Amino acid sequence: MPSTSDFRNGLTLIWNGDLWSIIEFMHVKPGKGGAFVRSKLKNVKSGKIVDNTFRAGEKVETARIERRTYQYLYEDDLGLHFMNLETYEQISLPAESIQGREFIKEGGTLEILFHAETEKPLTTEIPNSVELVVTQTDPGLKGDTATGATKPATLESGAVVNVPLFINEGDTIKVSTDKGDYVTRVSTG
Repeated sequence: MPSTSDFRNGLTLIWNGDLWSIIEFMHVKPGKGGAFVRSKLKNVKSGKIVDNTFRAGEKVETARIERRTYQYLYEDDLGLHFMNLETYEQISLPAESIQGREFIKEGGTLEILFHAETEKPLTTEIPNSVELVVTQTDPGLKGDTATGATKPATLESGAVVNVPLFINEGDTIKVSTDKGDYVTRVSTG
């Protein structure tokens, strides 16, 4: 069984009956008393981040997590359906369990994290940015660009983001998925 001396960023622990990933850690050796490891842990399922202190040399239970690339196929009453790009195996996940769902388009890829021992899907990770086509937006007014004004635009995935006035229907734009912000125009339609 591994101990705190085996800690590294990204290591997944089974702690308090749940799966936690180490975001950062620091070994501390005070002048008085025993050494300890100060850590920041992220819950794999909920994303909650907590600080915890372990005694130096304390035994911890680890879990093996596998990251697999899946392609989004379609959505129906059962949830969102994905296909493994290596084995062509299909799985479905409930729509509410997928963070950033509004930025996934049919045919797009994402990473699904699996608990290796149970083969149970834990969470999904979409890319940091995606390129999507603007399907609906109002035309911008000429000469109204000096203020840095924005307007809402509906994207092919169904998401609505604020874009600069020069963006038109049919344009492909890059969107940051963590904030849902417009990044840049990729091509014009």
